Amino acid sequence: MSGSSASEPGGRSKAALRALSEVLASPPLRRLQLAWVGSILGGWAYLVALGVYAYDQGGAAAVGLVGLIRLIPAAVAAPFTAALVDRFQRVGVMVVSDLTRCALMLGAAATIAADGPAYLVYALVALSTVAGTVFRPAQSALLPALVRTPTELTAANVASSTLESIGTFLGPALGGLLLAVSNAEVVFAANAATFLWSALLVLGLRRFEEPREAPARAAAAKAEDGGVMAGIATIVREPTLRTLVGLYGAQTLVAGALNVLVVVTSFELLELDEAGVGLLYAAVGVGGLIGGFVALVLSPAGRLARDFGIGLALFGLPLALVGGVPISVIAVAGLAVLGIGNSIVDVNALTIMQRAVPDAVLGRALGALDGLLLATLGLGALAAPALIGLVGPEAALIATGALLPALALLTRPRLRELDRTTAAPEPTRLLRGVPILAALPELVVERLARDAAPAAFPAGATIVREGDPGDRFYVVQSGEVEILGGRFGPGESFGEIALLRDVPRTATATAVTDVELVTLEREPFVAAVTGHAPSEAAADTVIAARLGALSAGTAPV
Repeated sequence: MSGSSASEPGGRSKAALRALSEVLASPPLRRLQLAWVGSILGGWAYLVALGVYAYDQGGAAAVGLVGLIRLIPAAVAAPFTAALVDRFQRVGVMVVSDLTRCALMLGAAATIAADGPAYLVYALVALSTVAGTVFRPAQSALLPALVRTPTELTAANVASSTLESIGTFLGPALGGLLLAVSNAEVVFAANAATFLWSALLVLGLRRFEEPREAPARAAAAKAEDGGVMAGIATIVREPTLRTLVGLYGAQTLVAGALNVLVVVTSFELLELDEAGVGLLYAAVGVGGLIGGFVALVLSPAGRLARDFGIGLALFGLPLALVGGVPISVIAVAGLAVLGIGNSIVDVNALTIMQRAVPDAVLGRALGALDGLLLATLGLGALAAPALIGLVGPEAALIATGALLPALALLTRPRLRELDRTTAAPEPTRLLRGVPILAALPELVVERLARDAAPAAFPAGATIVREGDPGDRFYVVQSGEVEILGGRFGPGESFGEIALLRDVPRTATATAVTDVELVTLEREPFVAAVTGHAPSEAAADTVIAARLGALSAGTAPV
């Protein structure tokens, strides 16, 4: 056979490159990614400086303690602060987060420069992390509204992960270089500058976020039970999401330990200096660059959860190898493979969450996820020194690395089920053909399809009655419906006037034959249509035509 297809490696690679190029060609996505890479560069540079500063203050125990202080308050706050993501415009939430962190980093830099107490530096770092708990959920929740297809969403997540890996590669190198020629306070100040850079870029996204989207989403969010805890409830009541989040938490537990293990491995096993810490982190970043592209190449197969499990194994096994053979070359190569696994895990977990969770609670669900990840990062950083003290650094690396592959094997059946439940729902194609919904991003249509409910009526049955309150939107899947003498067949819809104009039903709909319908509840339908200007314009056109025909008594509504 000659040529290539999307199912062949060459075809998949070309499709992946095309999807990435479309992301970079999109002005809002490009601006969002540039903001992200600036923040990541400064963040990783500062993390190296913070680790070295803490090690100078109190050794490995101080590094672990800083990890705990930096992450645990943010973990507690994240599920609550993320409620802001579902209540207000996501762009504004991100800008406020950036500016707050900029001010706090400048405060930490000034404290170090004045030889102030370490606890004040740690407190400012903790507050900065708390202020940042809304940024990533807002960014991730905003993405589905900026992309057009599920593939583009995956590509956007890969772009974010790739840029994060670039930051992971260049940031530690930048941090090590700045430390070599200056001091920790300069690195902290440089991090503050990257937050300012990010805020200015994100501010330009205001024109891409529909001003009516936030009120519509807030109205839908109010209809959800649980308030700020709705995100946690969404995860808890779905067994497959529980599995995903639990495994992701285990991965970040290991990642938290890694932040300590990298420092200890560099200083004690490999006998490297501060630059060695940067080298090991840079190896993770290089692997992450490769891993993001691998995740995108694998994504057309539609087995995101399977790929997630592979990423878990790749993240853990290299640590065990480094513990068994603590040689610099092997450590650098092993951590590069670990970086590949990290990107695969991050991209697939985030994409699954974005596709599976309703938009009205997506910010809070992502906030709950971030809270768990921050907590497990902190716990991992706290547990690593104790484990090292108990069994030594080599055995600690082996034990930590063995955890994730074991969990991936044990949860394979649940991951297969997760792949089945996150595939595009059956009504997606039907809803995509409805004029009112055709202008919506495909991911929004998928969410509507996931929330849709079937309804069946025998011939002659009344589906809706004139004067009744409207609570659903209807799409005909099979059969025929009569409204004021007009016939509606498969693919046609009715019921939008009562929902979008908040009036009683304007006509009676009767099943001409046995009919099967796909129905959408008022809240998600109204939030989706009114939250996207092109869809709302299409709805206005349809409603105007139907109301005009209704006045003549000749057409359906």
